[in-house]
Amino acid sequence: MNEKNLKMKVAILSGGIGPEREVSIASGKALAQALQEYYPVSLIDLESPSLPRVLNPTEQVVFPVIHGTFGEDGTLQSMLEESGFAYAGSGPESSRLCMDKALAKRAVVEAGVTVSDAIVFQDPTSLNATEAIEELGSNMILKPTDQGSSVALYILNGVDQLRNTLEQLKPGNWMLERRIFGREFTVGVLHGYSLGIVEVIPNGGVYDYERKYSAGSTEYRFPAVLPIELEQKLKAFAADSFHACNCRDFARVDFMISEDGHPFFLEVNTLPGLTDTSLLPKSASCSGYDFSSLAKKLVEPAITRFNEIHLLPAA
Repeated sequence: MNEKNLKMKVAILSGGIGPEREVSIASGKALAQALQEYYPVSLIDLESPSLPRVLNPTEQVVFPVIHGTFGEDGTLQSMLEESGFAYAGSGPESSRLCMDKALAKRAVVEAGVTVSDAIVFQDPTSLNATEAIEELGSNMILKPTDQGSSVALYILNGVDQLRNTLEQLKPGNWMLERRIFGREFTVGVLHGYSLGIVEVIPNGGVYDYERKYSAGSTEYRFPAVLPIELEQKLKAFAADSFHACNCRDFARVDFMISEDGHPFFLEVNTLPGLTDTSLLPKSASCSGYDFSSLAKKLVEPAITRFNEIHLLPAA
């Protein structure tokens, strides 16, 4: 640790109030262990939608790893900015955009990235199942537009399954998508540049919450084996999606590649998981980063912003 780093303190916010709380706690612990090699680190379990009083914007850089609700939807980022904190990750507007999968799809389409057809709705009783099948086909994916980690993911086939699911569904922010059959991939993006490609191969064919966080239930191939042209296209799509959504520092972009070899954007994760089974560290390892060096790279832009605010001499 050099003298400058000794003065810099990093506060990691984990936990949170959403359904991904336990995953966030695991991410926080892993990140704290890695970063303490370089900086004095404090790990804070956030149990309410507010900033902890122990935080000091003139002494600490904040690294939020609150996945999903409050942490990834722009709310926490707005609070941090209003209180004068330098923090890691995307800003409020980008976070809000990427948290809404429907809005993110619109943004990346404008950048030339391919997406699957979808219907967005709030009231399940307002959706005509027959018309939806005509538009999207019989095989569909139903998911919230504003949750992560495949929370409440439904795989549907046919009008009867769709009708039965809609009858049980509570009002909310929902998206019904045409299901893309093929292979699933994810690409980490660091400082605007794509890292390695990870192929995700879940047992049973669907990468849901259980398969994401249960050891041995999913196979990962990294770097993924793809034709060079398709590899280049997927990495370009990942970087284009990152920039189209005005992301900052880092993110992870998920895709499906259809059976006929066409990539389709799924979503951008602005605060991806940082656990032992998480995908961003796997992607980064393809580009030569171990977890420790990746953690340092993730927080460096926030430290630069802190220095610009607090350490530059007045004009």
